[in-house]
Amino acid sequence: GKNDYDLLVIGGGSGGLACAKEAAQFGRKVAVLDYVEPSPQGTKWGLGGTCVNVGCIPKKLMHQAALLGSALKDAQHYGWNIAQPVHHTWSVMAQAVQNYVKSLNWGHRVQLQDKKVKYFNMKGRFSDPHTICGLTKAGKEVFVTAENIVIATGGRPKYPTHIAGALEYGITSDDLFWLKESPGKTLTPFVFNVSLECAGFLTGIGLDTTVMMRSIPLRGFDQQMAFLVTEHMESYGTKFLKRCFPTKVEQLESNRLQVTWKNTDLGTEETDSFDTVMWAVGRAPDTETLNLEAVGVKTNSETGKIIVDASEATSVPHIYAVGDITEGRPELTPTAIAAGKLLAQRLFGQSSELMDYDNVPTTVFTPLEYGCVGLSEEAAVKCYGSDNIEVYHAYYKPLEFTVAERDATQCYMKMVCLREREQRILGLHFIGPNAGEVIQGFALGIKCGATYPQLMKTVGIHPTCAEEITKLHITKRSGLDATVTGC
Repeated sequence: GKNDYDLLVIGGGSGGLACAKEAAQFGRKVAVLDYVEPSPQGTKWGLGGTCVNVGCIPKKLMHQAALLGSALKDAQHYGWNIAQPVHHTWSVMAQAVQNYVKSLNWGHRVQLQDKKVKYFNMKGRFSDPHTICGLTKAGKEVFVTAENIVIATGGRPKYPTHIAGALEYGITSDDLFWLKESPGKTLTPFVFNVSLECAGFLTGIGLDTTVMMRSIPLRGFDQQMAFLVTEHMESYGTKFLKRCFPTKVEQLESNRLQVTWKNTDLGTEETDSFDTVMWAVGRAPDTETLNLEAVGVKTNSETGKIIVDASEATSVPHIYAVGDITEGRPELTPTAIAAGKLLAQRLFGQSSELMDYDNVPTTVFTPLEYGCVGLSEEAAVKCYGSDNIEVYHAYYKPLEFTVAERDATQCYMKMVCLREREQRILGLHFIGPNAGEVIQGFALGIKCGATYPQLMKTVGIHPTCAEEITKLHITKRSGLDATVTGC
């Protein structure tokens, strides 16, 4: 018989919604299944996925709250009279952020309705290759059939369940953004970008915050830049317990959490108490309940992610996957959105264009932001050999920092180029204010194959931080001082 829908999307996050809405533009019959399993601590949210509810959006808004705190300190140097002490109220910020997120949830529902996309608030699993069994909150089963199915269920934060008390007493980023009261003195063990970003804004709003890192920070990013980011965070007030790992979490009579950890450098066992322990040990793909094995969708046994080809197709011809759920793809909202749209265009719009995952820009929203596009220095060396790359770099001081007498020791940029005559730019890395805004512009040039000579012909906008990129002339190879002096 005929299927209920031309396209059924499982997962109402960035990639899934983009794919569904784009498919509907072609006049196809489209449905979206979305269901949020509450976190182990009971936190739940609405339509829109990780980015909207417990990711980019609340994170950037809370990062902005912390930046405003720093701006208040700077303001006094610029002649503003601000009564001391300045105090931050978590509940006011949280309410405002949560209200905005709820407005986005509602907006997504309205958009689906306007585009005639059917929305099912149900948890889906495969019944057969063309049939999804949806389970409602009331426990009722609803069967939906579709010609094409897209899996876009994303991921959820992992818990280190081998650590005693981790699950019972810890939270993750899924919970932090929905706390009604301040998390107080906070420990965030393990160093993924979300842990540094959260630790950064918690410190910025005046909370006692500690990051515990067993090995390197920001794995997968350029390590020189990662070191500068954490060095700035330390000077900014975030505490770091380096080469340490937690062994247990216990709840005290006061309801505070006592954490025990091992210091691998000293070979000692140490303890301290915190109000909140927020785990940041990576994310796991949300595939467990989908029943993928029954329909033959192959996953990577180590990561649990779905294996897809260049067209986002799984091992089953009419079943596709986009976003964080897919193996080897960046876990970024804009790539999921772009991949979802292109998939819909290929399925229903006679397009053959594939998603290009090269030179995708991104930014880590730490107190001093780190933006990058292209290869890290380590990756460039591994790919081309150290003799075949040239690294131009500079330490600079943002003009805004001068009157406020802010330390700019970690404000740094570097450009990784091929050494051949054309000197094509392989990667650009920038630490400083508004890093995302800076890198977004240069990303276009690098996507188009920009070269170092072309960049040198680009006129800078004075006086900006981004302008310093157009003046990069000192190479690491030269050994000269890379500190920018003068105007």
